[in-house]
Amino acid sequence: MTAIKHALQRDIFTPNDERLLSIVNVCKAGKKKRNCFLCATVTTERPVQVNVVKVKKSDKGDFYKRQTAWALRDLAVVDAKDAVKENPEFDLHFDKVYKWVASSAVEKNTFISCIWKLNQRYLRKKIDFINVSSQLLEESVPSGENQSVAGGDEEAVDEYQELNAREEQDIEIMMEGCEYAISNAEAFAEKLSRELQVLDGANIQSIMASEKQVNILMKLLDEALKEVDQIELKLSSYEEMLQSVKEQMDQISESNHLIHLSNTNNVKLLSEIEFLVNHMDLAKGHIKALQEGDLTSSRGIEACTNAADALLQCMNVALRPGHDMLHAVKQQQQRFSDLREQFARRLASHLNSVFVQQGHDQSSTLAQHSAELTLPNHHPFHRDLLRYAKLMEWLKNTDYGKYEGLTKNYMDYLSRLYEREIKDFFEVAKIKMTGTTREGKKFATLPRKESAVKQETESLHGSSGKLTGSTSSLNKLSVQSSGNRRSQSSSLLDMGNMSASDLDVADRTKFDKIFEQVLSELEPLCLAEQDFISKFFKLQQHQSISGTTTNEAEEMDGGTLSRSYASGVPQTISSEKDMIRQMMTKIFRCIEPELNNLIALGDKIDSFNSLYMLVKMSHHVWTAQNVDPASFLSTTLGNVLVTVKRNFDKCISNQMKQMDEVKISKKSKVGILPFVAEFEEFAALAESIFKNAERRGDLDKAYTKLIRAVFVSVEKVANESQKTPRDVVMMENFHHIFATLSRLKISCLEAEKKEAKLKYTDHLQSYVIYSLGQPLEKLNHFFEGVEARVAQGIREEEVSYQLAFNKQELRKVIKEYPGKEVKKGLDNLYKKVDKHLCEEENLLQVVWHSMQDEFIRQYKHFEGLIARCYPGSGITMEFTIQDILDYCSSIAQSH
Repeated sequence: MTAIKHALQRDIFTPNDERLLSIVNVCKAGKKKRNCFLCATVTTERPVQVNVVKVKKSDKGDFYKRQTAWALRDLAVVDAKDAVKENPEFDLHFDKVYKWVASSAVEKNTFISCIWKLNQRYLRKKIDFINVSSQLLEESVPSGENQSVAGGDEEAVDEYQELNAREEQDIEIMMEGCEYAISNAEAFAEKLSRELQVLDGANIQSIMASEKQVNILMKLLDEALKEVDQIELKLSSYEEMLQSVKEQMDQISESNHLIHLSNTNNVKLLSEIEFLVNHMDLAKGHIKALQEGDLTSSRGIEACTNAADALLQCMNVALRPGHDMLHAVKQQQQRFSDLREQFARRLASHLNSVFVQQGHDQSSTLAQHSAELTLPNHHPFHRDLLRYAKLMEWLKNTDYGKYEGLTKNYMDYLSRLYEREIKDFFEVAKIKMTGTTREGKKFATLPRKESAVKQETESLHGSSGKLTGSTSSLNKLSVQSSGNRRSQSSSLLDMGNMSASDLDVADRTKFDKIFEQVLSELEPLCLAEQDFISKFFKLQQHQSISGTTTNEAEEMDGGTLSRSYASGVPQTISSEKDMIRQMMTKIFRCIEPELNNLIALGDKIDSFNSLYMLVKMSHHVWTAQNVDPASFLSTTLGNVLVTVKRNFDKCISNQMKQMDEVKISKKSKVGILPFVAEFEEFAALAESIFKNAERRGDLDKAYTKLIRAVFVSVEKVANESQKTPRDVVMMENFHHIFATLSRLKISCLEAEKKEAKLKYTDHLQSYVIYSLGQPLEKLNHFFEGVEARVAQGIREEEVSYQLAFNKQELRKVIKEYPGKEVKKGLDNLYKKVDKHLCEEENLLQVVWHSMQDEFIRQYKHFEGLIARCYPGSGITMEFTIQDILDYCSSIAQSH
């Protein structure tokens, strides 16, 4: 076994840098006996890898080859099968269970013991050794686990130690020189012993020869030690000399440190003094400007602005620790405070005077704009005041109380000024709308229903509190016109209390232009004032989500502004943007009521004006929201737009109500109903107004409501009609509706257009069938009997054998309807249809052509029955299809 072990080490494991520690000859259990070897190996390089290798003898020769290798760390269980009895079988549990039978129990135990030692030394892994004798595991553990592990490994290693290459070479040379060593080992051993004795003698002589040289070396070392002692003495003397120099240098260094410290303190003191002088010294020119500077001229304002900025810098300088305890600094700070208070008082007084003067100057120019629909221009006033913008910012940062007082005074003066200007402006707009003058001259108003005028008058009083003179005149005249009411039928044409005949398109265009001019004048006025407030009072126009109601803003004054800030920091108001909106609401508090009064007046003049106002107001609201959704202008116009939308909805509701209350005359034919014609007028007007409008959705909803009401009312009137047949009323009106929708191409009413066409077609067919009836009555009854016999099961060609339906009876019936009688019947039918239809819709020829087609259809039906039931009889009608066409054509031409 030892020879095999050496051969395996040399041929298989040495080339792979591995060392063979244990080997066992095994074969697989239960199979054909084919021997192989299990080897326990470790690598010679670190980290050490421990493997179990299966080696098998090659089939082609006597050499061995490596077949399989497992890492010891993959070994989970070692099963020796029996811990008491000697048994050569054992199992190794790797990725699967491998069952082996050793050549002897001793080899098995030796191999398992080696595996246990390798596990303890290199892996420290929990490998289960089951059915293994405890004595086998404890044989090499006499003094503890660690010693047993090391000792077991050394014993395993001492069993075999491989010769290195040089040792192998020396042995080969020696054996070549002593060829007889193999045959005579004793002679070889004696020769080796003699050579060893020779080498030992040579070594002793070499040692004795080197003793003299050692003595010389010791002598040289003694001389070197003496030289070292002398050098140490010299170094000690030098150190004593340098000690005194060190003390002198220390004194010089301390003196220099004190001089440097004194210089540093002087520099710091000079820096502090320069800091105070440079930052807390206000030039005499600035002091003079603050005390006596001219606040009326541009140069004086600039000088005061520079002086105020310099004063603010001096007051806001960040003093270093300890500066505020200096008496001079306290005096300078008090002087700055007095200058600030004096200049703030002088600036506030001057700006209050400017505000008052502006009110007087603008009042003098109101007369110039009284007859024109324009608002006075405040740009020069804004331009003059903006020169003080930087001073206002300074005042806001230094004395918020005076800044707040100026804000309140500005709102008070400007609100009264704007109120006068805006009321006069709206008075002019009302005069231009109504055509009256300030002396109360009336224009030619249109007839109005007394109840509607009374209702609108009350709503106008409720919205504005009182009416202007021109509006009152309009109310009186409208009430007086109640005695001249139109007939109930013509009142149906008054959709929205005004008819197209009463109110010319030019009047509506005039109103539209006036209303647009009003909005166009107000918009730049508000934007300019808002921009001025932002720049003059230094308020940032950033976005703010929270809003302020109109009532809250109207109640705002200086007191609420004061409560909005604590120590100069806004609390109640969420942002400066809210403050701008509150100021604008206070200054222009009269705009929204005046706009509502103007809208009420326009709606009273003509309810269709609500369409114009809805489009114009929507456009201006959309424009304002694009600029700033939370601005005063956007909020105000949005509130007014709600009122306009209510008036528009009211106009639509009134039209629907009038449709529901319509009554028709029992003595005259109906024709095109008034509300159908009025819907056409409304739709045409609305399409022209709402072209490219932003609020198209409102009109589409109104269209849907109106068209459904029109459909319902048409059916209602048709059911109640006594003079005109129901089908004629439905046919003519739905034809008119379909034609209107087709011409206007209203996309939201496509479904209603199709429905109108369907209703028109259905009622046209129903009327044709009803009016035509049975023009060949006896012939019709005869063929109905024929069809009944066929339905009972009689064959068509056998019907002629029936007594009541033979050929003689058929000829007798046909002779009663010659062409002359047929033409006479058709002529009477044409006159009847002409009497039912109205001229304005021009459907007579359409209906007459449909009746002609229906009559021809009946004729062809009779001809078919004759051909099928009386074949070969030669019986035909006494008139042909061409005769029918000639009769219908001549009748139509004659009428």
